[in-house]
Amino acid sequence: MTLSVKSNWTGSENTSSLVRKEIAKRWGEDEAKRYNPFENCLTFKRWLENGYVVRKDEKAIRSFIVIEKKDKKTGTVVERRLKTIYLFYEKQVEPQAA
Repeated sequence: MTLSVKSNWTGSENTSSLVRKEIAKRWGEDEAKRYNPFENCLTFKRWLENGYVVRKDEKAIRSFIVIEKKDKKTGTVVERRLKTIYLFYEKQVEPQAA
């Protein structure tokens, strides 16, 4: 698949590893090796932006991102929290009908 919009993955090896393990569990090691967090595992909205739709009854891959709250004056991080995100691998989507 060739995508025009990339994911906004920030490079966390921990989240990448968790998603890769889930892909291996569902579709095998060969698919896990193909996993590219920038291109073939996106949120529902990102797939839509790229002209794809998630197939009916597909189960999302749960992942997370770290949200940082910064002090407005100093710019230092005052709080960090986890936010769950739901991703879909390329095997779970198909091109949107025209």
